[in-house]
Amino acid sequence: MKLFLNIDNAFQETKITIEGPELDDHIQELIDFIHGREQQFLIAKKGEMQHILKPVDIHYFHTEKEHVVAVTGAESFILKEKLYELEALLPSTKFIRISKSVIANLHELSRFEASFNGTLCVYFKSGKKEYVSRTYVPVIKNALKLNRRKTE
Repeated sequence: MKLFLNIDNAFQETKITIEGPELDDHIQELIDFIHGREQQFLIAKKGEMQHILKPVDIHYFHTEKEHVVAVTGAESFILKEKLYELEALLPSTKFIRISKSVIANLHELSRFEASFNGTLCVYFKSGKKEYVSRTYVPVIKNALKLNRRKTE
């Protein structure tokens, strides 16, 4: 990757151009950073207390009844945001939807196993598990680079 920087008082505004053969994870991470999509913290509720959570500490988000729940290694918290709002707020290189009701932190996955019906069961570092629906299996395989061998 090459980087060119041109600072000149003649420019009226800052312009960023990214050129490359394809949109890969590194470019997407740069775009997310530039757009400020890296959410610094989320406000969540547990009982009557409001908690400040860092997205990096959250293993996954899931819907439970009519609430969105953030699950950390040891605790669960209720959020006001909807899953689709979290999906837009959080960096797409770190958080990925694995079913209609779950968004997972890729950095908190520890292992997975395939099941007979075409789904995957993913295990988090905390020992908790969730299922990847068949619709999202190709997405998570791509995110985890499971299809490393190219078929000809």
